[in-house]
Amino acid sequence: MSDADRPEEPITVTDKRRIDPDTGQVRENPSPEPAPSGPAPEGVAGETAEEAGKAAELLADLQRVQADFANYRKRTLRDQQVIADRAKATVITQLLPVLDDLERARSHGDLESGPFKAVADKIVATLEGLGLSGFGDEGDEFDPELHEAVQHEGEGTHPVLGTVMRRGYKVGELVVRHAMVGVVDTVPGASGPGNTDSGAQQPSES
Repeated sequence: MSDADRPEEPITVTDKRRIDPDTGQVRENPSPEPAPSGPAPEGVAGETAEEAGKAAELLADLQRVQADFANYRKRTLRDQQVIADRAKATVITQLLPVLDDLERARSHGDLESGPFKAVADKIVATLEGLGLSGFGDEGDEFDPELHEAVQHEGEGTHPVLGTVMRRGYKVGELVVRHAMVGVVDTVPGASGPGNTDSGAQQPSES
C-alpha cells in the first residue's frame, strides 16, 4: 500500500489560549479529573498484611532479646558482687582475731582515749568500708543461720540471745563468722528473772 492510499489520521488541535476569541473572556483552567479510587489490588493488600505480620514478629523477637540481655546483665552484676564479697571475706576473715582483741580492749576501757583508740577506730572504719558488719547482741532473736548456740537455758518458746561470747560478722550478705552465743528460751510478754507473766491477773484481797 502506498502512502497515498493510507487513510489520513485525524488531526486534533487543542486550543490553549487563555482568552476565548469568541467571548473575549479569560478561560478558567479545567479541573483535573480525579484519580480513580477503589480498593487496592489484592496482591498489594496481601503483601501489606504479610509485611505487617513480619514486622510484629521481628518486634517481639527484639523485645525478647532485650529482656534476656537485661536479665543476663543483672545476673552478671550479681555474680560479680558475690565474687568480690568472697574475695574481701577471705582477707577480712584473717583480721577477725584483731577485731576480737579490740572488742576486749574496749570492754576493759582501754580504748576510751589515746593513740591506741585512734588506731583502733581507723581499723574498724576501714573494714566497715569494705562491707564488714557485726551482729549478735544480747536480746536479739536467735537465728540458727547467724548464731552458734553453745548454751541453752529456759523453758519458754521464744529464744533470744543471752550471753554473747563472740560476735558474728558479715561481708555484704555473706556470713564470714557466726556469733557464738548462749540462748535463753523466754516466754513472750514475760518479765523478771522468773519469767512471771506481767499480764497475769493478781488474786484479789478479801
